[in-house]
Amino acid sequence: MTGFKLTSPRWRAIGIVLVLLLVIFAAWRWNASREGGSGGRHRGAGQPITVGVAHVGRIDMPIRLAAIGTVQPLTTATVRTQIAGTLFSLHFTEGQMVTKGQLIAQIDPRPYKLALAQARANLARDLAQRDMAATDLKRYQGLLAQDSIARQQVETQAATLKQLDGTIGADRAAIGTAALNLAYTSIRAPVSGRIGLRQVDIGNYVTPSDTTGLAVITQIDPIDVTFSLPQNQIATLQARLASGGDMPVSATDSTGATTLAQGRFLTLDNQIDPTSGTVKAKARFGNGGGALFPSQFVNVSAEIGTVHQGLAVPVNSVRHGANGDFVFVIQPDRTVKLTLVKLGPSDGTSIIVASGLPQGAAVVTDGADTLDDGARVSLPGKQGAGGGSGGTGQPGGGHRHRHGADQ
Repeated sequence: MTGFKLTSPRWRAIGIVLVLLLVIFAAWRWNASREGGSGGRHRGAGQPITVGVAHVGRIDMPIRLAAIGTVQPLTTATVRTQIAGTLFSLHFTEGQMVTKGQLIAQIDPRPYKLALAQARANLARDLAQRDMAATDLKRYQGLLAQDSIARQQVETQAATLKQLDGTIGADRAAIGTAALNLAYTSIRAPVSGRIGLRQVDIGNYVTPSDTTGLAVITQIDPIDVTFSLPQNQIATLQARLASGGDMPVSATDSTGATTLAQGRFLTLDNQIDPTSGTVKAKARFGNGGGALFPSQFVNVSAEIGTVHQGLAVPVNSVRHGANGDFVFVIQPDRTVKLTLVKLGPSDGTSIIVASGLPQGAAVVTDGADTLDDGARVSLPGKQGAGGGSGGTGQPGGGHRHRHGADQ
């Protein structure tokens, strides 16, 4: 009989199987140990979470409509010459404020002075001829009364007199045209405002067909801002306008931090843009300091009313879920209840709660991102039953969802 050997292939296979079983058993024990530790952490997660708290109170909240607007001057006038000629002089500094009627530029007036003198000379000549024709007609009429001249000669002289009257009328019109052209050699500001960069130089030959003109003047005080509003806000605006009185409007810079000007709502456009479902609106602002610049983009806020003594909460207490907006309300047993709310206007710090909360209710502001319905909480500065601590109780913190400054 042959003895067995431990080094045979059969026993090597058995040893490999035993090693694998030991590895599997060790992995199972390690995983069970980890799950036990995780369970301990889950049990630790039941400790109260310290949160910030605010109470529902009543405030007066202005109702505002917000939009992005473009600053638009009341008048943008391109200063052009009305006659052709050589530019003699410029009488403005680029960017300066000019007044209506102020001299802007001067065109060579000499050809137009000569044209005016010629028109006046023509009038003097034709007046002399008319006087002579009138004297001849009077003499012919006397001879006709004595039957010493043919009637046809008298009628011809009368026609000549009328012809000279027409010529004199044309001479007077020519004088007016020449005088007007001479006046046009002095180019004056058509409106008051800020003049831009000059487009011509002294010595250039300018004509009325020049598209760029000499310069552009924009009227900046007062100044308008145009913006677009959703069509579903038209009824609210019309109701506010129908109630009478001015509707205050403010314009802020692109960051919304600096108020540039205060004005009043002016008008709505007469039709809705079908491609965007919006209607254009216009507000007018005093701009004596020049804070609003033509074609500048600004944030526009129009106050259309006020919610008096409405229930309000901080904006950082409001969350958004699949079922709508909600807040966590702290219950007497220090648990939280997820409560759906209907929201109203906001001023960026507080927001009106139209329904869902009673006055005085305590809502969570900070720390709500880690809460679920029914979770236990600890108030700031107080130790929870399980020793939980932390939190400040101040608005802010966490990845909260905030409403915009205007609804």
